[in-house]
Amino acid sequence: MSTAATNGPSVADRLSAAGTANALELRGVTRMFGALAALSDITLSIRPGERRGVLGSNGAGKTTLFNCITGDFLATSGTIRFFGEDVTAFPAYERIRRGLRRTYQISLLFAGLSVLDNVYLACRGVSRNRFSLLRPRRNDALMSSAEDLVAAVHLSDVKDDKVATLAHGQQRQLEIALALAGAPRFILFDEPAAGLSPTERSELVEILTSLPSHMGYIIIEHDMDVALRVVDYVSMMHNGRIFKEGTPQEIENDPEVQELYLGGAHA
Repeated sequence: MSTAATNGPSVADRLSAAGTANALELRGVTRMFGALAALSDITLSIRPGERRGVLGSNGAGKTTLFNCITGDFLATSGTIRFFGEDVTAFPAYERIRRGLRRTYQISLLFAGLSVLDNVYLACRGVSRNRFSLLRPRRNDALMSSAEDLVAAVHLSDVKDDKVATLAHGQQRQLEIALALAGAPRFILFDEPAAGLSPTERSELVEILTSLPSHMGYIIIEHDMDVALRVVDYVSMMHNGRIFKEGTPQEIENDPEVQELYLGGAHA
């Protein structure tokens, strides 16, 4: 019997498997709250670099799905793999360390700090020196990264402004910058277009479509016009289950989807 067979897969084998694995894979994920099944037997496979929309009406289970993926809630049953690694029982911080990020429906920002300071703290928080009390130097690599992220979300003109003075749309853009800190491998966007004006939504679409091609994400969004413009594939949820999947065009033209979520033909 070979050593590999006795001791299990080698490090090289595990790295090779991770390199060819799906970015995110859910198999039979269920989440119970007492007798209530918020999620029932969710199965998803998302490729590295894929942009997936998860859509559905309020109460469909979308945010609970995000909470299970991130570890804010643990799945009652089923398995969750992140780039080939079983993370089903991992706490949220371990999933963050592996490159998973998310935004939230409610803003989680430091209102009294500047835009740049918020992004710098996010970069610092996922770095090896996150517990250091030293002030950043002028040539601090993390400060340079923060500047780049601020530019990526179109906030360079207000980088020194306090977050409390920003418009709602600018705060949502800042949340995207925070999620991008530390070069994540995959991001979950929870209704980033909520409360945005038409102009701000157009800017959001531009930001999302400009992300590096290797960086995959899932977006939960009620605004179908935004969601269908920034994803490759769509999973529709209803009553805690996935009931239909397809390309944006297939979903947009599907009679069942139009009846349940769009109120008829979607222009």
